[in-house]
Amino acid sequence: MRVEVEKILTDIWIALRDLEGFTEGIDLDAYRRDSMRKAAVERKFEIIGEACTNLRTESPEILDRISDASQIIGFRNRLIHGYDSVDDAIVWDVLQRKLPTLKIEVSALLDGKQ
Repeated sequence: MRVEVEKILTDIWIALRDLEGFTEGIDLDAYRRDSMRKAAVERKFEIIGEACTNLRTESPEILDRISDASQIIGFRNRLIHGYDSVDDAIVWDVLQRKLPTLKIEVSALLDGKQ
């Protein structure tokens, strides 16, 4: 694996780890009430989406091994360009249902350094 690709995957891994820490022990209602936490979570999603965009250029074959990569990039674009229409429940759902799979996939890619 090229160094650039490994760095991108590491950036995703760090953002995933941070997202877990930012949301540990809280529920959707607590998330909704905490504007600083929401800003931090959205920023980490932006980083993940941008990293996937960079993977598209650097290593499309690696990006193909990430489930829902195009939706990840689209989610990032929605957070940035549609900031005024971000639905906290959708963000929370992505945290709960999509991040575990992404974490497994990125971990496997980093562990295998394929």
